[in-house]
Amino acid sequence: MRWRKFNGEMIDLPIISAVEHAIKRETAAGFRLKVCIGTDSQVKGKETEFATVIVFLREGHGGFMFIHNYKTLQQFTIKERMLTEVAKSIEIAYDLCNLFTVYNVDMEVHADINTNPHFKSNDALKEAMGYILGMGFAFKAKPEAFASSSCANKVVN
Repeated sequence: MRWRKFNGEMIDLPIISAVEHAIKRETAAGFRLKVCIGTDSQVKGKETEFATVIVFLREGHGGFMFIHNYKTLQQFTIKERMLTEVAKSIEIAYDLCNLFTVYNVDMEVHADINTNPHFKSNDALKEAMGYILGMGFAFKAKPEAFASSSCANKVVN
């Protein structure tokens, strides 16, 4: 998996090392961190592109993010695509959760799923919430799920 910063700079370290370096740097600078992980996707013709983000929030001082983009030719129903987004976020959250525990960093998983039943994505809400909470992670859906619905949304090409 290739990760990059928002400015396009590639991250050459394994993501767990890059995240640990970021946590150490930011806490040494006196910032209290919170991390939000989310994924969004966009269908363009036969391709579906996913963008997963790790958003680092500096309490009261902005934030920054790491980004991973991935394309596939696999076809999805809307519900399958929403649950695939959630699975991608959980995969990263699971890989990093021990690190967050060691450094006492709060983490949330954000799902780009609408809580309003009038939207198609709502069909996946119960399964997504159960999946995320069942893994022991804090869960946010739209409109509070800014990591997926705002941050990842901006970096899906």
